[in-house]
Amino acid sequence: MDVLNIEGLRKTYPTFTLKDVSFSLESGYIMGFIGMNGAGKTTTMKSMLNLVHPEKGSVKVLGKEFSSDEVNLKKEIGILFHDAPYYPKKRVRSVTDVVKRFYDNWNDEVYEEYCSRFHIDQYKRLSELSAGMRTKYLLTLALSHNARLFILDEPTSGLDPAARDDLLEIFQSIVEDGERSILFSTHITSDLEKCADYITYIHEGEIIASRSTDEFLASYTLIKGTEDQLNEELKESAVSIRKSRFGFTALLHTEKWDTPEDNQLLQEQPSLEDIMIHYAKKEVLHG
Repeated sequence: MDVLNIEGLRKTYPTFTLKDVSFSLESGYIMGFIGMNGAGKTTTMKSMLNLVHPEKGSVKVLGKEFSSDEVNLKKEIGILFHDAPYYPKKRVRSVTDVVKRFYDNWNDEVYEEYCSRFHIDQYKRLSELSAGMRTKYLLTLALSHNARLFILDEPTSGLDPAARDDLLEIFQSIVEDGERSILFSTHITSDLEKCADYITYIHEGEIIASRSTDEFLASYTLIKGTEDQLNEELKESAVSIRKSRFGFTALLHTEKWDTPEDNQLLQEQPSLEDIMIHYAKKEVLHG
């Protein structure tokens, strides 16, 4: 069953357009949502939740149209946005007392467990929390009401490596029962390689691909060689070509690359970071 299904989501701003975004996420899986700053990740997530109002498109959560049952479906979603409008002078405990009233399935025991695990001082004011601790607190709120779907915007932002690793373990434990799913955006591609079952990649407001992590990585190849080996076939086929004083590196779709019999080029499997960098710094050469 799809816990989340997005079809044709469009949102237009004067300088940016979210272009008919479509993808889906099944129950029991973790999806990494990646793209460079300004690619449309946060706009997509906020459009899904009607926090900004898209011009067109359909969003289904747990098989139900989100627009027709928004209040009840939001109770099934754990949400993290760093710009959430909490009062900075209020103490953590006071903010929690307000937030918990909106969730029928709020679990005080789970909340206290996460506060202890993340070392959250509930008597501090929000303004007194470090960036990393504030992220941990927002995560604690998202994780404490038995949500079926988690939509998390940069949940590892500001966390040290040990805290990030701990969080990824939590994510994996959440989806173990096959009933809950996580969609999270991040720039830290190593986190995705540790835990993401699926990757959805957005570039300039458009979904480039949405598939399993293994399939996504396998769909690209890196070709390296000297400048005099950069022939017309490579120029025409490449997604992106980056030059240096040592030669070139080209990113290609695997299906478009047939290894020549006399091949002297170096061929490698790209990482998620390699793919993102090539799309961000496109230097596709033609002719």
